Amino acid sequence: MIIKSFFAGFGGQGVLSMGYTLAYAGMLEDKHVTYLPVYGAEVRGGTAHCTVAIGDEEISSPLASEPEYVVVMNLPSMLKFQNQVASGGMFFLNTTLIEDRPIRGDLELVEIPATALAEEIKNPRGANMIMLGAFVKKTELVALDSIHQALERIFAKKKKLIQVNRNALDRGFQLL
Repeated sequence: MIIKSFFAGFGGQGVLSMGYTLAYAGMLEDKHVTYLPVYGAEVRGGTAHCTVAIGDEEISSPLASEPEYVVVMNLPSMLKFQNQVASGGMFFLNTTLIEDRPIRGDLELVEIPATALAEEIKNPRGANMIMLGAFVKKTELVALDSIHQALERIFAKKKKLIQVNRNALDRGFQLL
């Protein structure tokens, strides 16, 4: 079975990092994985999104026309991508920046005030890891320990970032 997830937000919100960390954790668990990032020319402040597919069989396409999970970090992403998630899928919202809700009634909403929680823990750039922690807890696509290991490898040359990202990740995991 192959599960596809979609992450979207402004460039600079760590959307691509969320997807990359999830994909890396999937590889550490010996799963089949694809990671497809897309970002606007502006990068920081522009749009960014990525698709991550994780499965126990070969993945023929990294594209996700109807992903099972969608994570949006800002209102423009919610408005743009709310119709892409599969019926009955999960839609994760950063409620600090998104006051509206999707117009569809066939989605399971997971509301996380990620930006506010990041500020609360004195890590304003940690909203993405808070959201990823909640995502991992709710979806169980990969184990939390695999995400921790992925962070250690991704930030191996920037060791000071490992613990702050891990703290944010754990804060999100504890929410649900």
